[in-house]
Amino acid sequence: MKHTTWSNRPPVVFERIFVKSRQSWAELYAFEVDRAADTPVFRQIYLQLRSAILSGMLRPGAKLPSTRELSVQLGVSRSAVVSAFEELLAEGYASGKKGAGTFIAADLPEPFAATHGGNKQRTAVAKSPVSSPDLGGFVDVTMQSDERPFNLGRTLVDARTAELWRKLSARMLRSFGRQHLGYGDPHGMPELRKSVCDYLQAARAVRCEPEQVVITAGTQQAVDIVTRVMQGSDRQVWIEDPGYALTRLALVAAGAKVCPIPVDQHGVNVTEGIRRAPKARAVFITPSHQFPKGVVLSMARGLELLAWARESGAWIVEDDYASEFRYGGRPLASLQGLDEAERVIYIGTLNKALFPGLRLGYAVVPLSLVRAFMTARYLMDRQPSSLCQTVAAAFMEEGHFAAHIRRMREMYRDQRDALAAALGRRLGDYLTVDPPDQGMHLVAYTRRGLSDVTIERAAREHGVVVRAMSRLYVDAPEQSALMLGFSGYPHQIIAPAIARLARAFER
Repeated sequence: MKHTTWSNRPPVVFERIFVKSRQSWAELYAFEVDRAADTPVFRQIYLQLRSAILSGMLRPGAKLPSTRELSVQLGVSRSAVVSAFEELLAEGYASGKKGAGTFIAADLPEPFAATHGGNKQRTAVAKSPVSSPDLGGFVDVTMQSDERPFNLGRTLVDARTAELWRKLSARMLRSFGRQHLGYGDPHGMPELRKSVCDYLQAARAVRCEPEQVVITAGTQQAVDIVTRVMQGSDRQVWIEDPGYALTRLALVAAGAKVCPIPVDQHGVNVTEGIRRAPKARAVFITPSHQFPKGVVLSMARGLELLAWARESGAWIVEDDYASEFRYGGRPLASLQGLDEAERVIYIGTLNKALFPGLRLGYAVVPLSLVRAFMTARYLMDRQPSSLCQTVAAAFMEEGHFAAHIRRMREMYRDQRDALAAALGRRLGDYLTVDPPDQGMHLVAYTRRGLSDVTIERAAREHGVVVRAMSRLYVDAPEQSALMLGFSGYPHQIIAPAIARLARAFER
């Protein structure tokens, strides 16, 4: 099967447009003159232009506005502007081209701006007015920029999906409608909300209506909105331990008091959560494929969690981040579909199902929270892009999304099996691997007391990315294990990459 990525087709047209617009920023520069100042007007104009050139705000080769345009803009005589330009020309900051205009000199040395007090020096001493969470040794486990195997969260669309997306995008732009020219509904476009609603009802047994669906930029924004909706000074919440670090950091940054709850082979330990924090305001969980361990929340635990939320008035935030990719076993129903008391906020994403650059996700919100959710969303970024929503809605409505998921499931299943087999052949003495029925990564537990952090470092030196699971623990006893992404890595690169990983183990 032929696969492609968006990087296969260089955006030549966009590069030309960018270069052209970059050369015209001088026309928009905010020049000012103070007629009450002792400094002559022409000198003020000269000093502002020189400062903008030295700081890099006006780049070498950029065209300056004409003396006539600038004099009209500033409300000064043209002779004052001409004098300022002549001084720039005399000192070598600018050059004139007959019949073309005046341009910033293209041969200024690169470190010129830095040695004259440009932006870099000023920002170096700037102080942040607010505190931020301590990231410590945090590593974003979904960095798409690192294409080495076996980085996590990697997606590759096949040639069919890429071509369909291009055609739908072109069709949307040809029929560019009025709905794209103004502000839209912070909920998201009705057609996309309906498509998402229909999909979730069919695939995940989610009980919802389109008015409960809110289009987001992804699960991380949905988590951020939930933290804004939760009011009160005592915002204690459960998180999974181990769990997704970005969720924990978002909650800490919002001032919530996080209570790590251990995860075992049945999912989050609800009894322990109730013992530690019985009055928690919310719990953030990944029940269908716990991140990072990959276990499924058992039915008994799920019902226990729903009962606690109903009785205590807490919210359950169900992060269903990789629900599309299930490779075996019975289909899993969402926790939201079992909720009779409307205590579950269900969040998901199209970014992993399609591609992360899309920046579209969704939240299914209980009716009692819709107004508060939309207020927070409105104050945050107003609305999602209508252009991307239109293409995504058409992609889903015309049946392409379901076909894409079927193809990706088959591809990712094969890649999972190839990775598990290669690990068993080359590293069976060092690792215990249990291929998951769902998700985009597998977990390999280390043997012989090996340190996953040490292996992670050694693997990078051999061109392989594996993530140490022990880094994701907060309070629970750490387990040494490696997380390896299998999605988006063709068969031909898996075996050679595992051979390099084996050399790292030998060290």
